[in-house]
Amino acid sequence: MALWSGRFTEGADAFTQRFGASLPVDQRLYVEDIAGSIAHANMLAAQGIIATADAEAIAEGLQGILADITSGALTFDVMESEDIHMAIEAELTRRVGDAGARLHTGRSRNDQVATDTRLYAKRRAGELMAANVALREALIAQAEANFDVILPGYTHLQHAQPVLFSHHMLAYVQMLARDYDRLAAARNAADACPLGAAALAGTTYPLDRFATAEALGFDHPIPNSLDAVSDRDFLLDLIYACSVSCLHLSRLCEEIVLWSSAEFGFITLSDAYSTGSSIMPQKKNPDVAELVRGKTGRVYGDLMTLLTVMKALPLAYNKDMQEDKEPVFDAIDTVEMCLPVFGAMLQTLTIRPKNMAKAAAGGFINATDCADYLVKKGMPFREAYMIVGRLVNMCIRSGENLETLTLRDFRAISDLFDSDVYEALELKHCVHERKVYGGPSKDDVTRQIQYIKDFVADHR
Repeated sequence: MALWSGRFTEGADAFTQRFGASLPVDQRLYVEDIAGSIAHANMLAAQGIIATADAEAIAEGLQGILADITSGALTFDVMESEDIHMAIEAELTRRVGDAGARLHTGRSRNDQVATDTRLYAKRRAGELMAANVALREALIAQAEANFDVILPGYTHLQHAQPVLFSHHMLAYVQMLARDYDRLAAARNAADACPLGAAALAGTTYPLDRFATAEALGFDHPIPNSLDAVSDRDFLLDLIYACSVSCLHLSRLCEEIVLWSSAEFGFITLSDAYSTGSSIMPQKKNPDVAELVRGKTGRVYGDLMTLLTVMKALPLAYNKDMQEDKEPVFDAIDTVEMCLPVFGAMLQTLTIRPKNMAKAAAGGFINATDCADYLVKKGMPFREAYMIVGRLVNMCIRSGENLETLTLRDFRAISDLFDSDVYEALELKHCVHERKVYGGPSKDDVTRQIQYIKDFVADHR
């Protein structure tokens, strides 16, 4: 019979037992559950609610259970225990007798589960933050290794303006920096202790909620008992942070897929992070990038799952909330797999600067610089814009580029053009003259890299 079966005259149907059991999912919370139980028992003893000897027996028994679960010597069956919390308590009582039966004094599974989940969310958010920092290191390494490579920048997937490849990589580093902040915010949201809220209304025992919060490393106890057991916002925050992380990975995946194609030829992926075709011997497919891109939808689904579970629940606890763990576990696991494999793929890909330079030489990506040249000679920008547009149209008709036009061609449109226009049109000049803060010039890209390296050194 279940530990809650006092008012029942018969056991649950076997199907009902399996249907309602969360043990296959929540058994990964055993470390957090045991930590929470030891803190609760120690507090009960300190408050004189149970004997010190009982608390010591509970702690010793739980440490033994922890070791046995970790080693694989102890496993649980859903037909005997519906969740990890009751499984551990039942095993504890078998091992230490009446002392184990006193552990649940002043506690409900509602505050117990919420505590375990918050401890887990804190730990896993921190691990994802560390993986985020490692991926930023991989991006910085590619940026530094290919610092001077010029890449065509795009808008609407059309040639726009020249940038440094390193500058392009740093844009993704900035996205990852925001992902880190979101993960940190999710970790902070989880950093409050529900223990002592019991089922929903606290308890008549003189619990010291501040002591258990401190013992478990929480910042503070949650100030409202109803909210303590019914809140899952911190999990929504964590899955949202995972979702946006995947969004950013997916954007770079799309570029990697494009760049590795024959049409672009900007990069070559390592064989270790590519696959072939079962029928076409020439194929080298960017499967890792495609899989990471595809798994993004899975994490979005996890977020939608939990949003839907929580959307209409009255206070306080409802059985629906048992469905909170599977989506958050899946989202964390998915991102945890994607971040390191993505970093390894980035570290081993080969940049093809000549192909990037060849692409950058076309598409009139120095047209804005040509207009700026005229503005610096005193012409209003809108007039300069129209003049350069006429020059581009002339080039298209004649199969030329701006830099291959003769000075006579330029001066036929405006007598402000002089021989120094050719220097203004050089792609390196176009890039490195963009010295505005956050721009692609050598000096500013160097500044960006150093800032990120300093952050990584502080947070590695």
